[in-house]
Amino acid sequence: MTTLNAPRSQNRPSSTTNARPASPDAQATLHVGIPKGRMYEGVVALLAEAGIRLSASARGYRPTLSLPGVEAKILKPQNIIEMLEIGSRDVGFAGADWVAELNADVVEVLDTGLDRVRVVAAAPRQILEDGRLPRRPLVVASEMERLTRQWIATRDLDARFVRSYGATEVFPPEDADCIVDIAASGATLAANGLEIVDELLSSSTRLYASRAAMADDAKRATINDLALLLSSVLEARKRIMLEVNVPAENLDAVVAILPCMRQPTISPLHAGTCSQSLSQPRAFAVKAAVPRDRLPRLIPAIKQAGGTDLVISPIAQVVP
Repeated sequence: MTTLNAPRSQNRPSSTTNARPASPDAQATLHVGIPKGRMYEGVVALLAEAGIRLSASARGYRPTLSLPGVEAKILKPQNIIEMLEIGSRDVGFAGADWVAELNADVVEVLDTGLDRVRVVAAAPRQILEDGRLPRRPLVVASEMERLTRQWIATRDLDARFVRSYGATEVFPPEDADCIVDIAASGATLAANGLEIVDELLSSSTRLYASRAAMADDAKRATINDLALLLSSVLEARKRIMLEVNVPAENLDAVVAILPCMRQPTISPLHAGTCSQSLSQPRAFAVKAAVPRDRLPRLIPAIKQAGGTDLVISPIAQVVP
C-alpha cells in the first residue's frame, strides 16, 4: 500500500478543514466512486470478475453494487479524487495522473495496471529543432495546469500556459506551439502531426481511499477486502492452469521447468489396482498455475521433458 503525500500548495485547504460532517448512516456505509469515461468498462469488468455486480439504476449515476453496506456513484475521475480528499467518498478508482495534477492527499490502495497511459509533451514536427522544442517564447496548452506549469519550470522554458477544455491535440500549430496531454499509443498525436518531446509521468487506473476511511477500522477492513478480491482477479489474468501427465522417470525433469507459484500439485495416476498405483505409481498428474506469457516456450519444453496429455484452463481468481 502506497501513500501519495506530495507537498501541498499554500492555497489548497486540507481535507480535515474541508470535510463534510457525516450522518450516522453515512458513517456506517462505504461510499465508492466509479470512474466515468475511458476507465469505466475496465473497472466494471474487474469488479464483475471478482464477483461484484454493478447494476444500473433509473437515476443513471447511482448504480447498485452487490456488496452489503456499500453505496456507489459514477463520477469523473478527477472528481473522485476531490471527493476522497474532502471525505464525501471513502474509496474510488482514478488515474494516478489526476492525483498528481490535484496534488491530492489520498492513500493508494491498489494499482490495477489498467488503462496505462502517459502524460506527455508534444509539438508539431515542423517547429522542432533536432527533436527538441525551440528556445523561444512558446504557448503550451493543456487541461492539466499544475503538471504543465511544473514541467515548464523544470525545463526552464519561456512559455505561456493556456488551459484547454478537451481536444487539446487540435491546438497546434495555430493556437499553441506545444501541448501536454494524455497518450496511450500516441496514435492520436501522430494523426494530428504531433511528436512526443518529453514524458512527464506514467499513469494507470488505481484504487484510492480517503485518509478518514483508512483511519476507521471497519472501513479500512472493507477496503482491504475489496483490494484482495480485485488483486486475486488481476493475478489470475496473468496465469493459466496447466495440467500434465508425467511418467515417474520424467517427473523431476518436468517439475524443474514449471514456473509455478510455490510448488506444483502432484498426484499419482491410477494404474491397475489402487494398492499397486499408490505403492509404485508409474505416472503422475502434475498441476500448476503458470504465467500465461510463458506458455509458448513452456509447452514444447514440457513435451520434450516427457510430459503428455497437457490440459490448459483459465483461472478466475488467485489468492496467495
